[in-house]
Amino acid sequence: MFVAAGQAVAIDRLDDALRLAPTPGPELFRKIIDRGGTGLRALRQSGKAAWIDRLIEAGAWTEAALALIELEMPAWKVRRLVYENGKWLCSLSQQPHLPIGLDDTVEGRHELLPLVILRALVEARRRSSAAPETISAVSEVRPTPDRMICCDNFA
Repeated sequence: MFVAAGQAVAIDRLDDALRLAPTPGPELFRKIIDRGGTGLRALRQSGKAAWIDRLIEAGAWTEAALALIELEMPAWKVRRLVYENGKWLCSLSQQPHLPIGLDDTVEGRHELLPLVILRALVEARRRSSAAPETISAVSEVRPTPDRMICCDNFA
């Protein structure tokens, strides 16, 4: 419980840093990477995430933010990016093919496109860390070759 509370505080601080940031920069990206999941740090150490470092060095902030989502949270996809009334809105979804009214998205808002993508990433981290592990109550049933049943309704 204490670890989860500490993680929530860290995510809140990271979101505040993004919300208050006037521009994206290498130090902001490093903070997000360092406080991210262990999977991303492992990818960086193995050299598989070197292209994110090259994007950051080149100042390709939007591409680097999208690459972070792809590497760290591959189950989350960009659902929509909208610019309206001087602010960007980024929605991430785990099921982007559902109608938007049925989808459970996370959203970020900011004046700058790379920062809105990063805020949505932080919200996806928050959702992933807050979600309890699901345990299936239904046991797996495997068909046996001698007892196959067709359950299709052809009516």
